[in-house]
Amino acid sequence: MLAAGLVQGTAVAKPASAAGTAGRAAAADDPYTQAFLTQYGKIKASANGYFSPDGLPYHSVETLMVEAPDHGHQTTSEAVSFWMWLEAAYGRVTGDWAPFNAAWAVAEKTIIPQHADQSTADSYNPSAPATYAPEHALPSGYPSALNPAVKVGTDPLATELASSYGTMDVYGMHWLMDLDNVYGYGNKPGTGGESGPGAGASYINTYQRGAQESVWETVPQPTTDLFKYGGPNGYLDLFVDDASYAKQWKYTNAPDADARAVQAAYWAYRWASAQGKASEVSASVAKAAKMGDYLRYAMFDKYFKRVGDCTDPASCPAATGRDSQHYLLSWYYAWGGAAAGSGGGWAWRIGDGASHQGYQNPLAAWALSNVPALTPKSATARGDWSKSLTRQLEFLTWLQSSEGAFAGGCTNSWDGSYSKPPAGTPTFYGMAYDWQPVYHDPPSNNWFGFQAWGMERLAAYYHETGNAAAEAVLSKWVAWASSETTVGADGSFRFPSTLNWTGQPDTWNAASPGANAGLHVTVVDYANDVGVGAAYVKTLIYYAAKSGDEDAAALAKALLDAMSLNATDKGISVPETRKDYNRFNDEVYIPAGWSGTMPNGDTIEPGSTFIDIRSWYKDDPDWPKVQAYLDGGAAPTFTYHRFWAQAALALAFAIYAELLVEGGGEPGGDTEPPTAPAGLTVTATTSNSVSLSWSASTDNVAVTGYDVYRNGVLAGNATTRTFTDTGLAAVTQYSYTVAARDAGGNTSALSAAVTATTKTGGSTGTGAVKVQYKNTDSSATDNQIRLGLQILNTGSAPIDLSTVKLRYWFTADGGPSTFGTYCDYAALGSSNITHSVVAVSSPKTGADRYLEVGFTGGAGTLAAGASTGELQLRLNKSDWSNFNEANDYSRATNTAYADSSKVGAYVAGALAWGVEP
Repeated sequence: MLAAGLVQGTAVAKPASAAGTAGRAAAADDPYTQAFLTQYGKIKASANGYFSPDGLPYHSVETLMVEAPDHGHQTTSEAVSFWMWLEAAYGRVTGDWAPFNAAWAVAEKTIIPQHADQSTADSYNPSAPATYAPEHALPSGYPSALNPAVKVGTDPLATELASSYGTMDVYGMHWLMDLDNVYGYGNKPGTGGESGPGAGASYINTYQRGAQESVWETVPQPTTDLFKYGGPNGYLDLFVDDASYAKQWKYTNAPDADARAVQAAYWAYRWASAQGKASEVSASVAKAAKMGDYLRYAMFDKYFKRVGDCTDPASCPAATGRDSQHYLLSWYYAWGGAAAGSGGGWAWRIGDGASHQGYQNPLAAWALSNVPALTPKSATARGDWSKSLTRQLEFLTWLQSSEGAFAGGCTNSWDGSYSKPPAGTPTFYGMAYDWQPVYHDPPSNNWFGFQAWGMERLAAYYHETGNAAAEAVLSKWVAWASSETTVGADGSFRFPSTLNWTGQPDTWNAASPGANAGLHVTVVDYANDVGVGAAYVKTLIYYAAKSGDEDAAALAKALLDAMSLNATDKGISVPETRKDYNRFNDEVYIPAGWSGTMPNGDTIEPGSTFIDIRSWYKDDPDWPKVQAYLDGGAAPTFTYHRFWAQAALALAFAIYAELLVEGGGEPGGDTEPPTAPAGLTVTATTSNSVSLSWSASTDNVAVTGYDVYRNGVLAGNATTRTFTDTGLAAVTQYSYTVAARDAGGNTSALSAAVTATTKTGGSTGTGAVKVQYKNTDSSATDNQIRLGLQILNTGSAPIDLSTVKLRYWFTADGGPSTFGTYCDYAALGSSNITHSVVAVSSPKTGADRYLEVGFTGGAGTLAAGASTGELQLRLNKSDWSNFNEANDYSRATNTAYADSSKVGAYVAGALAWGVEP
């Protein structure tokens, strides 16, 4: 965590107009460099569990995680690319380049398939790169029939690459690995085999069935499928309909990750050169250049068909030369071939016609076409990347909405089958606009993270080159994102999370780009995801350091300092509630008549669910939280430590230190905080509100707003000198303070505090309540007691809930005298519920303890005839030993709410409902 002074009192360094001081050693007393080293140390500490025994970063420290990977201890090429960048930053700070080189060495032995893993690549025929199979709208459309009658184009890269590197092997990262081999395929790097369950990392695949296939609907499969698991044809006949099936290998590349690896190598080369150590990283930089050579496959249509106006698979021409090249970074490229010894040598390669705004990387394109150390060997590579740079900048200009955010992307193959787009669909070089390219569940461009990822790369390119086109789109995006971002004086922060799109861009005209007056974005909801926040901060830093925008620099600092307040022993993280985990029971489509077996014996058949074919998840220590949710409880909350997010945070500290501390010269800009508000006064109270006013603060520039705190917690923001706090409990005392803010991100000291007591709002009642109970625990002999409660006010007047206590009596059945208690969900808000276990002074039959449940003042009053709504509660002994609930006084077996006289309710200390044991 950064020192408190960084949040409240440190001046924002003036952005540098030049490139900064890349080679200068980090100042020992610079707190942001120290924050980088602290975060780096947490990531590299073996006890924190970020790395596998094979030396690869896990997707997350925690194992129970489903998002793009379907297990936390998988890894992605994304994580590896962030690791390379992290080590590059470490080299800049310390001058030690061994970790950066080690990251590339590990990648070559693991996530970049070796020759043994693509053993029949020499059989590839560039004139017949792959057989066409259409994509389908839903997983139920699969397997998809191969159709050799549809002509495919010629691959113009293969011969050139083979000549440059002396091999037909592809040099790119496979996107997904199972580092603990939990699935048990045993596709171990360097073996080309399928060795089954056991220790060691394994290649795996998941997504294979169209845009609607979410992670919850995938069937995992091995990359080298030797028919050892799955059905008679392994897993192949779930995806492709063929006359016969051959054992084979296949890999998929995520171009944004390989481009980020190139980006990391560029920074390493730049920083090491400034230190006079370019030779120390030259071998790794050459590997990145080679990766960039092969990354050009992401610039081609999937089946090498002509780019533009390709609206029918039969009539769309098979391309030759560069007619199939769209020059953007598409969603993937892939390659595969026959397994060694399976009979008959063949191999295939495909590109992809669908391109997403969030995958573009102008910095990598610029480096590969302008930096000699990163120029690939192939004769046409430099020209390809130079044209790609221009095309990417045009693409982003085309997709920018009226507000400033970037819409989805384009495709050369509508619906993945070269179908005809709807009439009126705008185009980009003949490719159809798609607001949700690639995947639809959820829509791919609704996540703000793709905005932040993409803009961080664009901002880095702008910082290095000062490109005017980049500056134009960046300045508009930064203004929009900043207007949707809030940082409180207490360290709270939020920025967009889910976006909504209406309208569409104008058809692209390079000579006269349209204004996109009809393309709009709105923010659906907000979040405080620290990984996305780190990418956002890096965008602001790069942009501010080049443009001199002091507001962007101030916002970068405010967000970075706020995120740092969420430090854990493993990094920086905020809790997140995973409502999507109810999808563990989603059915995975399996065609009628198909059945197979996972390596652990799980059956795959029609009707199988996500959890049915991953039953090992039930052994995860966090599974009870998910099971409780699936049983009707509250959505579980996790505090995850994703590798990419933790690395991005470390990088944000390092880049801030480099560009806005070391590179910024003397502090400048608006660094003077406003004066503290004076004269804070309570102007009115009701039973549920307090109104306040205060005198104006002063500032050297201008006060832009005020933060109002209730009992030390941010209650709201005001732009005037008055504020009304609502939703309060009756007859309750509250304390208030106010702080002023200015445009430079400076915050004043807090005002003097005032107190206010809300009015009664009528009688607080005499205890006319009843309690309803339901059993949410199917087992009476497990290690938790789980129950639901709700209170009904049966009287004629409101009741102050802070005066109400509930008691659920039970027996401890031996074990320790300490307990863990939890409120997993409350309609009134879990934070407004108190809970603890109390020992009965004179134990009774069925009761030597009781769970006491109460309410804070924030729960407010319960109106006559109203219900509190559901409270979902549970408890466990500190050693997690089992209970025997069958003899507990308050327990019943009803699973729907019913009146319970064996749960006591007390109002102001007096029994108002129920019968004590």
